Amino acid sequence: MRSAWLFCLILLPSPIWAQRAPSTDAYRQAKRDRVEIPRVLVIGVNGAEWDIIRPLVLRGEMPNLANMMENGVSGKLQTTSEPNCPKVYSSIFTSTPDSENGISGFEVNYVPVRSDFLKGTPFWSVLSDKGITVGMANVPGTFPVRAVNGYMVSGMLTQGKDCNGILCSPKLSEVVNGEPVYPKKMTAELMKNVGDFWIDCSAMPTAEQLAGNEKEVIEKWLDRVSEIRKQQTRLFEYLLEKYPTDFTMFAQSCEDRTGHWLYPIRPNNVGYNPKIHEVRVDAFPNQYRAFDRVLGRILSHFDKSTTVFVISDHGIKPLRDPGPVVSHGSHTHMNPIIAHHDFVDGDDVPGIFVATGPGIRHGVRIMGLQMNVLDIAPTLLSIYRVSIPTQMKGRVLSEIFEHDANAKQQIPKAD
Repeated sequence: MRSAWLFCLILLPSPIWAQRAPSTDAYRQAKRDRVEIPRVLVIGVNGAEWDIIRPLVLRGEMPNLANMMENGVSGKLQTTSEPNCPKVYSSIFTSTPDSENGISGFEVNYVPVRSDFLKGTPFWSVLSDKGITVGMANVPGTFPVRAVNGYMVSGMLTQGKDCNGILCSPKLSEVVNGEPVYPKKMTAELMKNVGDFWIDCSAMPTAEQLAGNEKEVIEKWLDRVSEIRKQQTRLFEYLLEKYPTDFTMFAQSCEDRTGHWLYPIRPNNVGYNPKIHEVRVDAFPNQYRAFDRVLGRILSHFDKSTTVFVISDHGIKPLRDPGPVVSHGSHTHMNPIIAHHDFVDGDDVPGIFVATGPGIRHGVRIMGLQMNVLDIAPTLLSIYRVSIPTQMKGRVLSEIFEHDANAKQQIPKAD
């Protein structure tokens, strides 16, 4: 397996890009002049929690992430207040707070969030408009998909039969109320070569479904999660083999979903139920072990010149604040939530940040909460030397770059 770094590649146009021709700009001229364009990979892990991950890394049970940490920069990623997946991903996309981008939760005015609710220009549209090829799959908040200079397969919040998009899992063939794949003609190709895969992770069982059948329900649910992860990995590898892009972003969500109700809590924690929480104490750590294997499979498609970011929208912690335990996305039944992330003080549940590649410092851990989710988009644009839109409130994470790196940190904001 090849290790993960910064990869500069000139891609020949594939027929799939024909539905959206790149604009005529400096990047197209650069390609004509055979100037190399950086290749960047971003992997989002919803709800990734350092409290679980770091011990696994120390035990040697996440070797691929450990290799990135040893050869790159890692630290906590400051998230929003009361963080949730749609809210934070929208802030990552646009480098703006929810008060500006319009997405503060799973619903807007009691309507499930859709990508067309987003205000402001996401960074992947900026890249597309500059002629950078973009590939995205399973990224939350991208349904219905938008046109990009490449491909997009939607993730969490995709709507389907008997699924309003909120923490449920339609199959590709079951999607309604919008397109899950861009370009549209790619849908049939994915059905044929990848299969009718689930989009997003399974909904959590309700307390009623668990009562008296805890072990059976837990094992069946975890089996489904494993199958979903296998399908998503097959999708990722197919896309990487068939349609390599300058910028690629994939995401995983089963880690967060599992943590909400199978976090390895103890009797002193709120919500502890031995009938549930003694069945599979390894369930949540196993999600990160499984993710690390997926990470290795993905990285095998890249070489040492790829810049790789692994990020999360927030962490997840056992319940500890006073107040009612609310249903997580279910309006009719109570899910057995024993860990969450939407604390008023988002600093209680920072996300993870790991980056590696040429020009990235080696073996550095950034302490405190110096890095923010708003900083992801400006930093990515700076790698491509694209001017940062004035809407963006974040900054370029100059501290992750070596001092003698080229002037990525100096990219100005657009007028």
